[in-house]
Amino acid sequence: MSGPDRVEEEVGIETGTAASKATFEVYTDNTGDYRWRLVHQNRNIIADSGQGYASKQKVKQGLESVRNNAPDAYVIDQSKDEEVPEGHGSNTTFELFEDAGEKWRWRLRHDNGNIIADSGQGYSSKKKATQGLQSVQKNTPRAPSEETR
Repeated sequence: MSGPDRVEEEVGIETGTAASKATFEVYTDNTGDYRWRLVHQNRNIIADSGQGYASKQKVKQGLESVRNNAPDAYVIDQSKDEEVPEGHGSNTTFELFEDAGEKWRWRLRHDNGNIIADSGQGYSSKKKATQGLQSVQKNTPRAPSEETR
């Protein structure tokens, strides 16, 4: 073996683009608003829009914002009173926090203050919530989208 294939094997670098293990589902909720959710191949919902949108165009714009910004978003742990550093490379920040019911959650906040995605569920530990947001970071760039009922 020679050339790039040999280098890849020797250093263990992955050069191929892995398929996402999740799919964005766009759907209409009971009130007629459009929403999206990111569903892992195991059928767990790993993220959702957290809000309804008035049009299919707007929900798709929200989904694209998450797809483009989540992978490079900085993560702050609000229990440690952390702040986002200047020039962190994304227009969004993951906020990791403990809710009033002592469950860990995350939300993805755009620099304009809007929450564009959230965990949708509480996790039993900070570690599990962190794993959830890391799954979102990993899977959003290549996740296909489909319309469901």
